[in-house]
Amino acid sequence: MATEVKVPTLGESVTEATVGQWLKKPGEAVKADEPIVSLETDKVAVDVPAPVAGVLGDIVAKEGDTVEVGALLAYVNEGAAAAAAPAAAPAAKAEAAAPAPAASAPADDEEGGNLTLSPAVRRLVLEHGLDPSKIKGTGKDGRLTKDDVVAAVAAGTAKAAASAPAAAPAAAPAAGPSRAQERVKMTRLRQTVAKRLKEAQNNAALLTTYNDVDMTNVIEARAKYKDLFEKKHGVRLGFMGFFAKAVCMALRDVPGVNAQIEGDEIVYNDFADISVAVSAPNGLVVPVIRNAESLSVAEIEKTIGSFGKKAKDGTLTMDDMKGGTFTISNGGVFGSLLSSPIINPPQSAVLGLHRIEDRPVVRDGQIVIRPMMYLALSYDHRLIDGREAVTFLVAVKNAIEDPTRLLIDL
Repeated sequence: MATEVKVPTLGESVTEATVGQWLKKPGEAVKADEPIVSLETDKVAVDVPAPVAGVLGDIVAKEGDTVEVGALLAYVNEGAAAAAAPAAAPAAKAEAAAPAPAASAPADDEEGGNLTLSPAVRRLVLEHGLDPSKIKGTGKDGRLTKDDVVAAVAAGTAKAAASAPAAAPAAAPAAGPSRAQERVKMTRLRQTVAKRLKEAQNNAALLTTYNDVDMTNVIEARAKYKDLFEKKHGVRLGFMGFFAKAVCMALRDVPGVNAQIEGDEIVYNDFADISVAVSAPNGLVVPVIRNAESLSVAEIEKTIGSFGKKAKDGTLTMDDMKGGTFTISNGGVFGSLLSSPIINPPQSAVLGLHRIEDRPVVRDGQIVIRPMMYLALSYDHRLIDGREAVTFLVAVKNAIEDPTRLLIDL
């Protein structure tokens, strides 16, 4: 008996997706609820599980196809374990006809974990001659991520055993400089990001205001309390908790920065849903901290930590990404010194954080060294005036330079 695998409901207002990667091949055994195909929506990747245990049958939707909610993807043949052998026979014949790569990826590792590799990961494995079964995967269900492979390369581990040498090849001429090219179709997520960012540039009157902030007091507070904080709350004390609280206070004082334009109306929000940019395997994603104004620093850090783990595992949901009234983007974690971020429509402003570096500054008439960070606020000048932008940025700066303000709501 064949059971249909269909595109599930993807979230509010999301009606279609792109077939990103088949995680199983026809003829392979699958368990009930085991992911068999990954779909890419405008915001997140969604794994579709097998509805029943059996063997994956015919695949209807190929990688790269656009499919709507409810569309047929494939069939799973229930109780068809015996059929797996004949189904796999053509594949075996094809493999016999082609030479195996030096570092081919087995279907399963010694512990039965899933070693299905994405195209990007497989390319890295082959380029560096690695044995993927020797690399510990940190992705969803133990899958290998690009970071796992890069870490293995840096550590010099997981080298594949050298294959037996064949007959000595004829001497080849010295290779010249490579001019190879590779064409890779943009993911749906990347296409959506590109489209939205260009729309923001076309539709909004973008302007960026800069300032810098002395991180001395926040660094000292973090160093003093980070161990107690982690022991009590089970999460590391970072800088984003401080900045999120400072932003919420500044948004309350300058509500226009937390507003948005809808038609010929301005919508003011009396809550702060803060979008935070986090790194995922397919690029930056922006999940939302709901009602951040009512959360403690510990609750904010826990939420951000949860988003980071879900982004790495590929388990962020549409609800995690929906909405947002203001964005914080921390390019400093990648080493950025200064940048002009682009707003995330329909939001009207975004705060860019950058790397902390020691710089000479003047304090009380003396030149001293302080850990400084550049701040950048990009905003829609149709809604937010320069005075409001500067006022907002200075409020954030003051709260970070004197964290006591965060405690006494000043």
